[in-house]
Amino acid sequence: MQIGPHRIDPPVLLAPMSGVSDRPFRDLARRFGAGLAVSEMTSADASLWRTRKSRQRMDFAGEAAPVCVQIAGSDPRRLAEAARHNVALGADIIDINMGCPAKKVCNVAAGSALLRDEPLVGRILDAVVAAVPVPVTLKIRSGYSRAERNALRIARIAKSAGIAALTVHGRTREDHFTGRAEYDTAAAVKAAVGIPVIANGDIDSPHKAREVLSYTNCDAVMIGRAAQGRPWIFREIVQHLAGRPVVPPAWEAIGETVLDHLDALHAFYGEYMGLRIARKHLAWYACGREGGEAFRSLANRAVSAAGQRRLAAAFFADTAAGIAPVPAAARA
Repeated sequence: MQIGPHRIDPPVLLAPMSGVSDRPFRDLARRFGAGLAVSEMTSADASLWRTRKSRQRMDFAGEAAPVCVQIAGSDPRRLAEAARHNVALGADIIDINMGCPAKKVCNVAAGSALLRDEPLVGRILDAVVAAVPVPVTLKIRSGYSRAERNALRIARIAKSAGIAALTVHGRTREDHFTGRAEYDTAAAVKAAVGIPVIANGDIDSPHKAREVLSYTNCDAVMIGRAAQGRPWIFREIVQHLAGRPVVPPAWEAIGETVLDHLDALHAFYGEYMGLRIARKHLAWYACGREGGEAFRSLANRAVSAAGQRRLAAAFFADTAAGIAPVPAAARA
């Protein structure tokens, strides 16, 4: 898939997930084969850019190109300025968030709330595309509500504005993340516009990725929640799309991945925030594993990065060796 001058290969992307798609996780997704890893959304409110959270979200130093940064807001002028600011920091692609269903985003008329105001959508897209010399992409849902799925009209506005690629999540804002994603909307958008279209929503396996690509004729798939605790899903999808056997990682390799991820989180955020942010990732990695719930409880009580790492190392090493994991972890 081509986004402006950037060849996205393989056409399997990491979704922008707030609190998840940070720099360490994007690096991990790219390591496992994601063709593009979109950042967490960053606010268009310049008054927030000096906070520690915003500085970390806009830290792209050394990140593999192309760097894709998602921005969120509802004011065309502010969004244009946010796009310029992030390009100055190293962004190669700017993505505009019109898909987030969270109340705190929609309550300020941003995210998927924007889908209700098509003229404003047009003004935002025109302003951002004109503001930067890099490609601008857009992420949307099928509509604000089930009663009015206007993704096709939004897609035509996007094409007219010069948007380089469009991601379609197959739910409305009203659906949040309940029920099943549908793919008819993405298929209709792809058939109607001559720009790359990325299908998103409930793509949780290599077979599902192939089915969605075949059904929608989209150019790529975007993976979100299915990558939580399973970043190697990108490699598995790439293997399947290439007609190769899907080779799940050995348990020892999973343990190494977890420890590498922990080290990156601790280094990026510092010990205090790093070990706290790591808790959700450890819970995802251990979910469904024997002793996983007890391990999660122990890891959540760790008071140092080193202690959290020792617990993780013990859990994955003992599980790989066939030893009951919780007693070994408790001894760490």
